[in-house]
Amino acid sequence: MINTALQFTQDVLNQFLRNRYGLDENKVLLNVLIEGNGSVPEKNQNKVVMSLINVEKETLKPFYGGNQKLAGGGYADTNPSERFSLDILMSSNFDDYNEALKFLEAVILFFQVNVVLDAKSYSDFPPGLVKLLYSIERLTYHQMQSLWTSMGAKYQPSVVYKLRLITIQGGEAAGVIPSVSNSANESRQ
Repeated sequence: MINTALQFTQDVLNQFLRNRYGLDENKVLLNVLIEGNGSVPEKNQNKVVMSLINVEKETLKPFYGGNQKLAGGGYADTNPSERFSLDILMSSNFDDYNEALKFLEAVILFFQVNVVLDAKSYSDFPPGLVKLLYSIERLTYHQMQSLWTSMGAKYQPSVVYKLRLITIQGGEAAGVIPSVSNSANESRQ
């Protein structure tokens, strides 16, 4: 679900930017900022690069797994769903600084207008996802500096968003509970 949510976010943001600026090519790329060998990926050039920088388990409330009815009449006992928030870095990596700022502003506008993405808003919303909620993360200058330093990258105009409610449910049964029959009631009649 993590990749599905990020790919969908990339796709709708690309569509927004193509419509806004009359572009023929995609400008948003889901990718790392720095390769394992320390080099900058060439395909990041003149793109808004979307990078996953953190995965955090939501712990505010339990997400009940419960029982799911089986075809044979019993019930499967399933573990609770796990919900996660993703921190995504949106960095505007353009040769021209003015272009970098223009695209960063457009990204901020997109997420300001589209706080929630769901099937009501998008007919091609991925199955398995219920909704995606976006909120901007407030990072201080020192936090942002630490983030870029830890990645080993040179700073680019950027913003961090928290993407909430990525639900992961394996659907594996922890056990099977037989159904209760009415045979006791039926024998009394």
